[in-house]
Amino acid sequence: MSSLEMMPSHLVGERLRQAREGADVTQAAAGKAIDVARTTIVAIEKGERKIRLGELQKLAQLYRTSVNALLRQESVHVDLVPRFRKLPGKGVEAERAAELMASLAKAEVELENLLGVIRPASLPPERPLLNGDVNVQAENDASELRQRLGLGLAPIPNLVSVLEMDMGVRVYVRRLPPTISGLFAFDDAIGACILLNANHPRERRNNSAAHETGHLIATRQKPEVLHSGEEENSREERYANAFARALLTPARAVMQKFADVTAGADKLTRKHIIVLANYFLVSREAMVRRIEELGLTKRGTWDWFEANGGITDEQVRQVLGDQFVQDEAKAEADRPTTLRLNLLSAEAVRRDLLSEGQLARLLHLDRVDLRALLDAYNTDADEVDGDFQRLG
Repeated sequence: MSSLEMMPSHLVGERLRQAREGADVTQAAAGKAIDVARTTIVAIEKGERKIRLGELQKLAQLYRTSVNALLRQESVHVDLVPRFRKLPGKGVEAERAAELMASLAKAEVELENLLGVIRPASLPPERPLLNGDVNVQAENDASELRQRLGLGLAPIPNLVSVLEMDMGVRVYVRRLPPTISGLFAFDDAIGACILLNANHPRERRNNSAAHETGHLIATRQKPEVLHSGEEENSREERYANAFARALLTPARAVMQKFADVTAGADKLTRKHIIVLANYFLVSREAMVRRIEELGLTKRGTWDWFEANGGITDEQVRQVLGDQFVQDEAKAEADRPTTLRLNLLSAEAVRRDLLSEGQLARLLHLDRVDLRALLDAYNTDADEVDGDFQRLG
């Protein structure tokens, strides 16, 4: 019995619908490609009419995919990209970023399924926006998440790791156009996904990750694109921005550290801001805006710094000295896939679960990049003598 005969018609139809929408093809165009009426395409996608193999082959070609990908049991089919297309003013760059995030997430889930890997997820309950001041709700929700994760008032040295390891969010750090800071989407099949711009400084990425976490908390079912310098033109955006500030710079922790850092000083200086921003791992501007918001300095302080030479990277190096840390994630972003995907991919090939050609297509890599990935893994594997030993 063929894979097409084994798979339920409704599942084939749903996969075809998602592939069609992902390729931005209308039902009428799909019908024309296989010489049937649009209503027949509707019936096929609903599982009411079985598709023939020849029709499936033509539609797979039209949808820029393969019959194998549509019928593979391990294949993950989600419709992230069409959701992003419905966002007003998203732009071509945002759509391409959404396609990248979707392809990385689907590849990761398919490899997990092949290898029998279960990715634990521990997402907090959704907290829909309520009437009233969204800033107050954001402060409360961020505090609740910190308590849930056992963070207390401490700085978060690596928010991406917290999201991945403690919450099961799929986070990817890739190079994106400068206008895009991050994307967020949630799907029942693959969970929560966040894509961050590796071209942005580490502190800005932290803020983008915290912002997207705010959307995960309050507006989970709505995909979101965070653009650089985007105005707070909705309650959802105001909430996400306030949540990011509260998550990264808890009010009480900021007030305590501010008192420590400025003890004995009669005015706020660049050095104070640099030390505070480094402690909380946020940008200098974000730090000043936060202490303005908390009433620890007068409104307009950041504008004054900007008008008087700003706070430069060289000044940061002078103040921090050996504490100044280079951004390692930029080098990681030059890899064709994430580190976790690299490990899963190499293991799938080692077990002969996928050929190199199948894996290259799954990861959207050419064979040269894939070979470099696998060679690096094999070099590391040679250093290990023996299998894992489980401790009971």
